[in-house]
Amino acid sequence: MKHGIRQLFIPGPTNVPDRVRRAMNVPMEDQRSPDLPDLTLGLFRDLKRAFRNDGGRVFMFPSSGTGSWEAAIQNTLAPGDRVLMARFGQFSHLWVEMAQRLGLDVTAIDVEWGKGVPLDAYEQAIGADHGHEIRAVFVTHNETATGVTSDIAGVRKLLDAHSHPALLFVDGVSSIASIDFRQDEWGVDLAVAGSQKGFMLPAGLSFLSVSEKALAASRDNRPKLPRSYFLFADQIAMNDQGYFPYTPPTQFFHGLRASLDMLFEEGLDNVFARHHRLAEGIRRGVRGLGLDLVAAGPEWYSDTVSAIFVPEGVDANQVLKIAYERYATSFGGGLARLNGRVFRIGHLGDLNEVMCLGALAAAEISLADAGAKITPGAGVAAAHDWYRKANAGADARLSNG
Repeated sequence: MKHGIRQLFIPGPTNVPDRVRRAMNVPMEDQRSPDLPDLTLGLFRDLKRAFRNDGGRVFMFPSSGTGSWEAAIQNTLAPGDRVLMARFGQFSHLWVEMAQRLGLDVTAIDVEWGKGVPLDAYEQAIGADHGHEIRAVFVTHNETATGVTSDIAGVRKLLDAHSHPALLFVDGVSSIASIDFRQDEWGVDLAVAGSQKGFMLPAGLSFLSVSEKALAASRDNRPKLPRSYFLFADQIAMNDQGYFPYTPPTQFFHGLRASLDMLFEEGLDNVFARHHRLAEGIRRGVRGLGLDLVAAGPEWYSDTVSAIFVPEGVDANQVLKIAYERYATSFGGGLARLNGRVFRIGHLGDLNEVMCLGALAAAEISLADAGAKITPGAGVAAAHDWYRKANAGADARLSNG
């Protein structure tokens, strides 16, 4: 029998704050009640703030992020449309697979796992597309399988440099509400997020933030992909009144209200700074143990998840098993080609320095039990040193301000 709580350091679902859980603990309510819009209309407004989307709108679907992936494609693209994508991890691979299954003509650029969106290759493809046959460009902002963050603003710059009209799709499931994301400034047309990551809710609700350009594309005369449940027009007709064309998960809405309030009370820029500070401590702890990240260099480092290679001769799955069974701690496993070679520490959502130190301590003891030759305490000490310095610097800036 294990005492205490099981520590959760996977890249999603993340920890649900007590404030959010309490907010969700309400009796079942009438989804057609006259006062439901008092709650939902404010959620639509404030979700736009979280995405930094001033001009478009945000849809909510009772699904994982994959549902919003599908909704984004089905409402704006037609069968056979040519799209540009890149595969550099399991989730970007799955997005390519979905696009192919839905009947799009996919140009998929394969990239070494550990790097992100290939700007040079994207620019070559876009620059050569003089007839503007590419209808959409897809980017996974944060590749959860490898701990890699890509440059969305860089993709927008190259599209603009070639005056290319393609829609820009972004998978922000493990980035939005955790690391810097600016939909309007970066010219993102369709951005997907999920409730179970930076929004600190259980899995089961997805968000799709859509630009005016994407809304216009959904309404043009081109024959779109088949759709019904995810149809924008049905959503808009009901959402404008504060309702939904199906039975919505009303308890989630109360939790989302609490989550958004927490994000705005902290301030989005402060949320992003906290995630960077915590992530850097994890990275320094990893280096202190003599281990390597999957991310190929600092320009690719993710502030929400670190994928870590285990030493030669150590089975990462054994590390995960030991952590879970002996030390009541859940880490993420290596996906696809990284299975058995990598474990992942999720460091996003409702998290602080001491929790991150606990994650490193659990990783150290589990690695040692699995046969890794490490110096016990070295990772924790490196992170400890960073957190003290980083917080001292933050305190000094506050004092000067």
